[in-house]
Formats: sequence, structure tokens, C-alpha cells
Amino acid sequence: MLIQPVDDHDIEVLDSEVAEICRLAEGKGFTLATFKVNDWNDDLSPWEATPVFGDHGFGGGAEETLRYVMDELIPSLTDGRQPAIYIGGYSLAAFFSLWAAYQTDIFRGVAAASPSVWFPGWIEYAEKNPIRALKVYLSLGDKEEKTRNQVMRTVGDNIRRQYELLQANTGCKGCTLEMNPGNHFKEPDIRTAKGFAWLLTNLSS
Repeated sequence: MLIQPVDDHDIEVLDSEVAEICRLAEGKGFTLATFKVNDWNDDLSPWEATPVFGDHGFGGGAEETLRYVMDELIPSLTDGRQPAIYIGGYSLAAFFSLWAAYQTDIFRGVAAASPSVWFPGWIEYAEKNPIRALKVYLSLGDKEEKTRNQVMRTVGDNIRRQYELLQANTGCKGCTLEMNPGNHFKEPDIRTAKGFAWLLTNLSS
């Protein structure tokens, strides 16, 4: 079972994402369960932070969102069954998914496509805490760190550091970092699909 937080734009391209997962996952069966996030910055951020772009800061509502996923969404989907559960998404949803795997071992794998690892305080947190997922897929556009925004330009160094931390984490049985051509806004559906497909085809290895 794949779980993905989405916004309106993600919903518009879900069909192409699913088609790409099917193409790349070589016949692996899966169920994709999405849930719409009402306030992207507030509901997916693990702690409060001042605005990095625009006027909207971050409200630190990730704990409540994760509680919904674990206490309501997953039980409603599994009905007592115990399928392998993977979580993933794009951008801040990918960042939330990565953070969620530090909080619980319910997720066997994480597909973090262009995750917002520039988030203030994140790398310091990741350096002090072990991830609890078995496998993690990371990706980034090769132009994402080429920005004038002083905070967001750290995304390249931070995702490389994140990858190093995962490689050193004995509880994480496998991870990969894929660089995609383009900036942050290029083909989020395809990039997310590549992450989920990697999990589906690599979790047994």
C-alpha cells in the first residue's frame, strides 16, 4: 500500500503518476491511497518556522497529520490486514514522509521526491535521530540548488548529507539518491512515480 499526501496540482496528475508506477514497477501490485492536505505549509511541517518564500510560514502541524494517517487513514484502508505500507510524495509532502519515518516503524519504505530538506533545523534533527524505515528513495532536480534564496539553495548539500546519514544508519537496509534533470517544478508526477516504483521493486532485496 502506497500512501501519499496531495494538493490540487498533485490530484490533476495522479493518473499519469499511477501509469508511470505501473510501467516502472514491472507488474508489482499496489494500492495508492492519497489524502488531500488542507494547508500545505502548516499540516506538513514538523515544527514552526518563519517564511522561507512569500509571507506564509510553517505551522508545525505534522504530528497531527501523522496521527490522522496512523489512527484513521490506515485502519480504514487495511481493515485488520497487515500489508506492507510505504509513504511518499513530492516537495513538502516528501519531506513530511521522510520525517514520518523517523517517528514510527509502520512505514517499510519512503519515496521522497525532491523533499524540502532545506527546512530549517532538519539536518540537525536527522543527524541526531535514526530513521525507522527499511528503505528510502531520495531524488532532487539538478537545478534545484541553483537559486538566490539563501535557505532553499542549501537543498543540494542537505540532500547529499541526508543520503550519507541513511547510508550510515544500520537500521536502514537500503537507500538511493537520484538526480533528475531540471528544476523543482519539472515532472513531479514522474519523479514521485519513480520513487514509489523503486520501493516496490527493491524492498525484497
